[in-house]
Amino acid sequence: MKRGTLLISAFLLLLQSRGCAPVTVSSSKPRVEIREHEDAVLSCEFKTEKDDHPRIEWKKKGKDISYIYLDGEFKGSFAGRAKIEGATVTLYKATQKDTGEYRCEVTARHDSVKLGETYVTLKVLVPPHTPSCEIPTSALTGLWWRCADTHSGTLHFRTVSRADSGQYRCEASNGVGAPKSCEGKHLKIDDMNMTLILAAGGGGLFLLSVCFLGICCACWRCCRKSKKGSKASPYNRSDSPLPNPRNYKHTQSFML
Repeated sequence: MKRGTLLISAFLLLLQSRGCAPVTVSSSKPRVEIREHEDAVLSCEFKTEKDDHPRIEWKKKGKDISYIYLDGEFKGSFAGRAKIEGATVTLYKATQKDTGEYRCEVTARHDSVKLGETYVTLKVLVPPHTPSCEIPTSALTGLWWRCADTHSGTLHFRTVSRADSGQYRCEASNGVGAPKSCEGKHLKIDDMNMTLILAAGGGGLFLLSVCFLGICCACWRCCRKSKKGSKASPYNRSDSPLPNPRNYKHTQSFML
């Protein structure tokens, strides 16, 4: 009895351990980078608990999610130029339009955890085109700053001087094909007359000082007038003392 009980317990424990293993989906290479017109392998590997024939779907992420593999066949532009082995997709002669993020979904209906997914990012490189170089004349009068903008390819300057004058060209490269560069452009910087700059600055400060003093004087005069007005009597009475009544005498006009 004890041996039979142990066997049953071991069997139940084995079933529980098998039931705790959900479907797992992963990719051996989540980032794929190839040259244009090469084959792209989008890796997707899965393990299921019970379902030996799970449902496999591939989707491409863009403005809208689009199916590329559904119900055992490729859809859209992938039809006729891709194959699937297990859940791994091989895309033949990939183009730049195929660049994007892909999602592999595996659905095991008989497993405790029915859905698993993984992502693969595909980047298709193309040889660089010859860039166009331009030096706008309006930019020479403003403040420029120097920085390497890898997205727009724009070179900026701040506080330019005659030392920045010279020949400039832009070169584009990405490891695919030969680098391409534009025809060199000549940049000429003329130094401004420092005497004129200092004179203009001094004149501006002088005008500001005169305006400030004028405003201060006007305010001072207004304050002074207001103080004088507040001290004045409304009846305009004189400050001399009144005469003593005992010393009062009638004038001739009051005598009878």
